[in-house]
Amino acid sequence: MKVLDLQCSHGHRFEGWFASVDDFESQLSRKLVECPICAATEVCRMPSAPRLNLSGATSPESGETQRRAAAERPQGQAGLREVEARAMRMLREVLEKTENVGERFAEEARRIHYNEAPARSIRGVTTPEDAKALVEEGIDVLPLPGACVPKESLQ
Repeated sequence: MKVLDLQCSHGHRFEGWFASVDDFESQLSRKLVECPICAATEVCRMPSAPRLNLSGATSPESGETQRRAAAERPQGQAGLREVEARAMRMLREVLEKTENVGERFAEEARRIHYNEAPARSIRGVTTPEDAKALVEEGIDVLPLPGACVPKESLQ
């Protein structure tokens, strides 16, 4: 199994697991590899360090030294990946636990707020002006950046 670091044309980074590099190339050429965030099929392979399993090959003392060095190292790419992974988990949870009311968001949020519709968590699309008006009316809204809203459901 090959784990490859990939990036879509919009700059979203993610991992892909393939039986071989040839399998990756085959799927890529058939547009079967897509970004889990935006569904773009223009994907390229990023450089990555090999992953070596060296368990038992080092003494406990050097293992402790490695752990300390990792803790002191700047987060860099690993930190960015963790942030992206948390954001993706949060987005999936929002999508699973909310009803999509689409363009009717502002109208439906008001109906719920004024007890004209059953209370529930909703999501949808509205203008910045309508979102500001909702907040001024005391209606809680949480805008999500457009880049965070996937074209299709997340896997």
